[in-house]
Parts: sequence; structure tokens; C-alpha cells
Amino acid sequence: MDVVAAPRPSAAGTDMRALVSREPATPPESRLVMPVQSFRSWKASDRREPAAPRDWKTPWLKRLFVFGGGLALTAYGAWEMYHVVSVSRTTSLQYVLLLLFTINFSWIALAFTSALLGFFGVLFGVGRAERAESLKHRTVVVMPIYNESSARTFAAVAAIRESVEATGLGEHFDYFIVSDTTNPDIWVSEERAFLALRERLGPNSRVYYRHRPKNHHRKAGNIADFVTRWGGHYEQMIVLDADSLMTGSCIVRLAAAMENDPDAGIIQSLPLIINRNTFFARLQQFAARVYGPVIATGLAMWSGRDGNYWGHNAIIRTRAFAEHCGLPDLKGKPPFGGHVLSHDFVEAALIRRAGWSVYMLPDLTGSYEESPPSLIDISVRDRRWCQGNLQHSRIIGAKGFVLPTRQHFATGIMGYLASPFWLMQLVVGILIVLQVNYARPEYFTQEFTLFPVWPRFDPERALRLFALTMAILLAPKLFGLLLTLFNNKLRRAGGGAIRLILSSLIEVLFSAFFAPIMMLIQSGSVFQILLGRDTGWNPQRRDDGSIPLNDIIRRHRTHTVLGVVTGLSAFMIATALFAWMSPTIVGLVLAIPLSWASGQLGIGLWLKRRGLLLTPEEGDPPSVALRANELQTEFAQAGFDDADGLKAIHADPELRHAHELMLPDSHPRRRGEIDPERAVAQAKLVDAETVDDAVIWLKPKERMVVLHDRALIGLLASLPAERSENAA
Repeated sequence: MDVVAAPRPSAAGTDMRALVSREPATPPESRLVMPVQSFRSWKASDRREPAAPRDWKTPWLKRLFVFGGGLALTAYGAWEMYHVVSVSRTTSLQYVLLLLFTINFSWIALAFTSALLGFFGVLFGVGRAERAESLKHRTVVVMPIYNESSARTFAAVAAIRESVEATGLGEHFDYFIVSDTTNPDIWVSEERAFLALRERLGPNSRVYYRHRPKNHHRKAGNIADFVTRWGGHYEQMIVLDADSLMTGSCIVRLAAAMENDPDAGIIQSLPLIINRNTFFARLQQFAARVYGPVIATGLAMWSGRDGNYWGHNAIIRTRAFAEHCGLPDLKGKPPFGGHVLSHDFVEAALIRRAGWSVYMLPDLTGSYEESPPSLIDISVRDRRWCQGNLQHSRIIGAKGFVLPTRQHFATGIMGYLASPFWLMQLVVGILIVLQVNYARPEYFTQEFTLFPVWPRFDPERALRLFALTMAILLAPKLFGLLLTLFNNKLRRAGGGAIRLILSSLIEVLFSAFFAPIMMLIQSGSVFQILLGRDTGWNPQRRDDGSIPLNDIIRRHRTHTVLGVVTGLSAFMIATALFAWMSPTIVGLVLAIPLSWASGQLGIGLWLKRRGLLLTPEEGDPPSVALRANELQTEFAQAGFDDADGLKAIHADPELRHAHELMLPDSHPRRRGEIDPERAVAQAKLVDAETVDDAVIWLKPKERMVVLHDRALIGLLASLPAERSENAA
């Protein structure tokens, strides 16, 4: 096994460092053509026939159970709600309430039946991945990064590589870091970390690095660039995220599963959340670990080979991906036009349309990721996901997609439309109660009646329906908790039965408090997107959840005011209405302190010390996570993330030489064409007397221009480190 040491410079390693700095950062290109696909035209004859049709079984009975059961529950809920509101003549507002309730109830009913299927699936151990003893083909592990900590990302790659090597099958795997970083200092830190890692690994490291000058089409474009340039070397690729970790056994078993299934296009693992310590992140980590396997198993069982792709921690057949997953730009401007934002769903749809299967192995252990540290951080990420999922409304009707694929798109879209529907249901409910208490009865309608038209309800039936709704809503959480309690190993690693039950109660309570805040945030996102506002793409914070209090107040003051106004109005209208809306009101009124608490490391660690919100991976940490954390600490001590990129390039000739070797060939400039940013950067370098002058004067975009231009790098290198004593 190759053991990765901390990237510390040493005298003995000088020759190795010089050798590494001159070694190509990437292998020779082996190009694949990636044609742009069409959503408007498709011939059924273009779909390949299965190589192993006997293994291609459609789970019709499971789908009948999930969708038939969900439909039956929805029909029952709608029927009960109709009788709740139709005690006497039903008003138009009550019909609107009935419609909104039916839509929202159908959403949770489908989630319930899918989770119920998943409960029995986990209970009886379906979908277990087989162990692998040998491999035939080469696989590349690809990690796309965008303005990330180099200590974190390269420590993760090193830990993953060590774990794969420990399986004895390491020679079948290469590792490729593909960077879209736009921050000049982070770019240089990535190169320094890459060179240091290669130096410590020695010959045959099989670790490669590429930086893309323009992050065209963002992550999808980053992966597409890798596939079209180097994809021909590899039969399959495992795509990670910047916060991904996978054990060697998980990676090897994914590779073996694809080799043994000639029809597999994408095989998705189930990533569990680890390494989270802020309060909000620990809530998410606990929920994903305890409830997630039930939900994922149910999804995998009814989806079968018509599954979905989540964009990372999955293995993909490289040539099939190249041939069928070239994404077209959508007509028009963002948010609904432009390049496809949530590309993973669409790539799964396209590769499935071509006759390749897409499925999940939810029982495959050893796949991990992280999550945003606070409520505000997750809302920032959620805004981008919301736009991407709503953009799928233009893709869901594409030619050739199978019906389950369209269901995946519909589920993603409804995941965000549910919030404004819930909000509208609350508003209509308030209006109806207001009408009951303050509106004058309509004695003389178009149809003669002896009694006025009042909106009336059946309170007993309403209470039973509310209890049923809450039971269906909370059932998936109960299923996950029961399965964890049934498993002796998981129960002990999670802190024991009592602590697991207390943790579940904490998670349910605070999820109820956070839910109305997220409802308003997601509703706002939907309305912004419908108004044509684009989200952009910001790098995700991964560690510190603390946010200045002024920012928290600014982001949540509207929620707080709305909560106070709603609470006062509901109390004045009817105390019963206030009691019914109290969970929503409390969450909104406390939005500011709840958001502040969500990012607090101290609260999360306090709960952790008492064994609450503890996951089995914390009680029994995976070795790859321990090794990654250890390496991250060591890599951080090298200070690459803290250094100024220009100063590092100026001070280290070997780094400068390696950096220039990694730059793509520059295109000759046509006479008369002047790049303003380059001209300004060059003028500043010419005017500078020391490297400190250049560091102070050059703006971020100008720094990127300098780092992309060999001539300007030469000018930078020629500057003295200190001002001459004889200088004027």
C-alpha cells in the first residue's frame, strides 16, 4: 500500500521535486466525441437492445404498490377532506382548499408508500452488492473542484487512493482532479498540493491534474471536457464531488458491478453524510443516516433499471456517456434557458433513453459526502437546485424518455413546488376562518335557500384527517428509526436505543421548526425564478457555519415579521386557528435565533458529547474518513491555502516551471486586437519595482490573466523580492 506523508519539503527530496515538476500533469489525450443530444427528436430504433435481456426485469408489482397505494391514499384523503368541508353547501374557497390539500397530500402519500416498500427492502436485505476479487478494465476516479480548499480535496484523493491500493487492485485505477477554480490563489495552491502529493507518492502515482481556463457550462462542462479529452483511456469513470469520500472496497465493488453488467450505464451508490458538527448539519447527518436508507431503498426497488443519478459517488460507462450525454443549451435566457443547471437527472434520462440501465445499489457501504453547515448555507445551495429542477419542466416532455424518468423529473419539480402549495393552503385556510368569523352570511343566492351560505367544517373528521396526515408524514422517519434499533451493530454505534429515540425526537422537533422557514425560502426561490431571476453558481462553504448576526437578521427579518403578524392575526380571528398554526408561527417568529443556532459548532459538539444525534459512522468511524481528516490536518500545515499565489510563483522556480507546463497552448494574438485586462496587467508589472507592488496592484481578474500568460509570468519572475536601497 502507498502511504501518503504530509507534503513537507526536504533536502533529500530535491531531485524528486525537480523531476515531478517536469513530469506532465496529465496523460496523453485519448479523445471521445460527445455529440450534443436533442430533446425534440429521437428514433426508437436508436435505442440499443439489452445485451442480457433476462436480467432486465421491470418491477411492475413494486410500482403498482407504490403508485397504486399512493393513489388510493390520496383518493381516501381527498374524500375525507371533501366531507370535512361539505357539511353544508361548499364555498369556492373550500373547493380551493380541497384542491391544494389533495395536491399536498398526494406528495406525502407517495413518499409514504415508497418508504414502506423500502422498509421491507432493508428489513429483508435486497440489493446487496457482491464482493470483487478481480477486475479487467481501467477505471478513473474523477474529482471536479471549484474554488475548494486544496488541503481538503487532495487529502480526500490521497485517502481514497490509499484505500483502493489496500484492496490489491489499485493498478486498475487512475485519479484525475479536474479544476474549474476561478480564484488565482486557490489555483496556485491546487498546483502546489498536486505536485507535493505526486512527490510523496513517487513514480507511478497515477494522479493527474487539469485546470480549465474557462469554466464553460460549470460542472457538466468540466466533466464533458475530461471525457472528450481523456475518456478514451478508461472503460468507466467514478465521478465524485469535492466533499466526497469513498472506501476502496466500495469503489472496487462499483467497478466490478459495472464489469459484470454489460447493460449498466450508471450505477449510483448511496452517499451517507459524515464529518458534520454544527447543529443544523448534525440534524441533517442524523436524518440522512437513519431515515435515508429506507427512502433510497424504496426508490431503488420501484425504479429498477430506470433509476436516477445524483451527480456524484456513482460509476458511469465512459463511452456510453460520451455518445449520449452531450447536453444542449435550452433556448432563451436563464433561469429557464441557457445551459442545463441540474445536469445529473438529464444525463441519467439521456443514457437511459439510449438503452443503458441506470440503477442504485443502496446497500453498498463506504460512500460518503458532507453537507452545508447552516440553514443559510443550505438555502443558498437550495436556490440553485430549485432553479435546476424547475428548468426540468422544459425537459420532462422530451422525446424518447421512459415513463419512470419523467416521474423522477416530476418528483424533483414537485419537491420545490410543494412549498408554495403549502403556503397557499395556509393562506386559504386563514381566509376561510376569517370568512367564518367576520364575513356576513349570504342569505339570498342565485339559488333560493332557506339558510345562509356559511363555510362549515366537520371538526371530528378534520381531526382524524390531521392525525392521518401526520402519521403518513412521519412514518418514513419511524421506519428508519425502527430498522436502526433492530440492527445491533448500528444501535450500539449510534449510542444505544434511548439516545437514538431521543435524537429522533430532537430531529423531528427542530425539523418542524425549520420547515416553515424553508417553506418561505423555497417559495421565494420559486417566485424569483418565475420572475426570471438567475441564481448564478457560488462555491459552497463546507466547514464553518458561523454567519455574522447582521446577515442572519437581514435574511430572516421578513420571516420573523411575517410570523408575528400571522400569529397575532390568527389569535384575533380564532384561538383554534392559532393553535392549529402554532408550529408554523413558532418557527417563523424564532427564525433569527434558529438560524443563528443552526450554524453553531458549540451546540453540535455539546450534543455529540452527550451521544445525541450520533450516527453509527461517528460511533465506529470509517478508516478512510479518519485517514482523510488526518491528512487534511497535515496538508493544511504546509500552508498552501494561506499563501499568495503570485508570491508563491515568484519565489519558487520549480513551481513556476511546473505551472507553465500545465498551461494550455496559447493562441496567437491577431494584430490590432488588444485585451484590456492583459494590457493593464502588463502595464502594472512593468511599472512595479518589486513583487509586492505587483501583488498589491493586480486585481483578481488581472492575476488570472498573468497566471495564464507565460510572457507575463516571466515579467513577474523578473521583479526583485525587495526594493533596492538605492531606489529613489
